[in-house]
Amino acid sequence: MKRRTRGLRPDEAALWQRVADQAEPLFPKKRPKPFDQKQPVKPARPLTESFQKPIQAKSPETCAVRADLLPTASDRPGKKPITMDRRSYGKMVRGKLQPEGRIDLHGMTLAQAHPALTGFILSAHACQKRLVLVITGKGKTAEDIGPIPVRRGVLKHHVPQWLAAPPLSGVVLQVTQAHKKHGGEGALYVYLRRQR
Repeated sequence: MKRRTRGLRPDEAALWQRVADQAEPLFPKKRPKPFDQKQPVKPARPLTESFQKPIQAKSPETCAVRADLLPTASDRPGKKPITMDRRSYGKMVRGKLQPEGRIDLHGMTLAQAHPALTGFILSAHACQKRLVLVITGKGKTAEDIGPIPVRRGVLKHHVPQWLAAPPLSGVVLQVTQAHKKHGGEGALYVYLRRQR
């Protein structure tokens, strides 16, 4: 079925012509032709064969799609460079250093956890503490039934990002996963800078 188009009325055609006369062309060599109502409209070109072929979906095995954001501290061990003393770092990851303070964010929402973490880290730094423990929890184990993968442990994912962003990035020297005796995957060691 052909689509019928309404032609321009004489007043609309006159208005269009006034606008076209005042417009400056982008390419000066090509001058715009005056609008002619009697000029036929070119039909759209048919789609080529390549566009008419149905798209075949790849199998899940052939395309590995990652929809998550940044990996958590436990997902990327050893990828972040060590910025503290290597000897102290070794003791810390083996659980030989005792945390001087701890905060449990377990069960909090993101809106509650972010200000609580910020206040705790800044006050620990003001009290000249060096190693603190942040308990995030491992996250709920729920079956992923949706088309978009959901990361397990919202706090576990967001806390390292908060620690790497201002104002906490100025006082945090190193973040790493805690030893098993201090919480393992559900906790983070946060090593703070010295006060100057």
